[in-house]
Amino acid sequence: MPEVRVIGAGLAGCEAAWQLVSRGIRVRLCEMKPESYTPAHHSPFFGELVCSNSLRSDSVGNAAGLLKEEMRRLGSLIMRAADAHRVPAGSALAVDREGFARMLTDTLKSHPFVEIVSGEVTEIDESVPAVVATGPLTTPALGEKIAALLGQDSLFFYDAAAPIVLYESLDTDKVFRASRYQEGGDYLNCPMTRDQYMAFWQALIGAETASVHGFEERHVFEGCMPIESMARRGEMTLAFGPLKPVGLRDPRTGKRPFAVVQLRQDDAQGRLYNLVGFQTRLKFGEQKRVFSMIPGLENAEFVRYGVMHRNTYLRSPGLLTPNFMLKGHPNLYFAGQMTGVEGYVESAASGMAAGISLACALLGRETPVFDDTTALGALGQYVSGYAGRDFQPMNINFGILRGPDTPIKNKRERYAAIAERALRRTEELRLKIDLAGSGVEGKDV
Repeated sequence: MPEVRVIGAGLAGCEAAWQLVSRGIRVRLCEMKPESYTPAHHSPFFGELVCSNSLRSDSVGNAAGLLKEEMRRLGSLIMRAADAHRVPAGSALAVDREGFARMLTDTLKSHPFVEIVSGEVTEIDESVPAVVATGPLTTPALGEKIAALLGQDSLFFYDAAAPIVLYESLDTDKVFRASRYQEGGDYLNCPMTRDQYMAFWQALIGAETASVHGFEERHVFEGCMPIESMARRGEMTLAFGPLKPVGLRDPRTGKRPFAVVQLRQDDAQGRLYNLVGFQTRLKFGEQKRVFSMIPGLENAEFVRYGVMHRNTYLRSPGLLTPNFMLKGHPNLYFAGQMTGVEGYVESAASGMAAGISLACALLGRETPVFDDTTALGALGQYVSGYAGRDFQPMNINFGILRGPDTPIKNKRERYAAIAERALRRTEELRLKIDLAGSGVEGKDV
């Protein structure tokens, strides 16, 4: 049985490696850390979460929640680690970053079929079965090799991370705990009056930003738009966006604030909170000055400031199959954000599809067909078959899943029907790829 090379130990690489070793295939997992780091990475652990600690909604009535449930049923290591290290976040699945990453690292390092190779990879040996999951911050040397292999340049966009503050430094007399439409929820809320909001908005649009080489706002992925870029679209953009007060009432006044900044727990102990929707490229000093204008954050201690970095991704349509295999290269798969899926769960899902597909091919089994009746398959169909002119990274959404066989006008009922069909199809796939005999079910990790 040939050994598979998995390049990159982010979410996609970890999931791909797990799907392979769970089927008895040895993996050489190559990871550049801790020998070297990208500008966005700081932890030596695998599966480091860079931007947010949220994996978004956990309800199957939401496309992100449906994708997570499909992955659970197909034996996902990423989902097992996420569920084991969940922190309060309302209906969303958020995790303790360090505990989550440590579990992924320990599980793979201790697996008898995994060999860890540290250091930067700069070549792709097409004679060796491989999953390339080096992520949106692929190093220039390897990026050049990939571009040469594909015969074209990579596309790019820019991504940003939100700041994190220390809970004990907050003025808790000014903030209240609630989730939308739910008192005593999982978020800390910093209420703003109209005057406070307008002063904050004026300071934000006038603040000095850090220089990011080649930065153009038209290349920024909409879901990670810097807060200052969003603010420049109009004085009320934030109030109808990340600072919207809908479903929140300040218990001290009984009224809905004009605007609300939400903070989400970032660790298991509840000492760290990130500013929801506050991805930014402001200079660090400016972040301290402007964000300290938020009620409750006047003396906040920032344990991490927001940063911005370049993300690269491939022109995947026409290059990759729906199973993330490079066309014409049956031993070579790509996975993760570099394929044009956007988001933590989506990246892990692509690694799952690639790992399962490559494992089946190497074992001489029929390769499963991931079609657009499932969220997992819809992602592969999107990145491989998008027919528009301007291919952009995509989060999972019900718009790219096949609609119900019988049209349903009510959106909630339509999504429920799509989700029900998707989970039935997932069970069919689970049996088809014989997870029961693969060692995934019931394995203690």
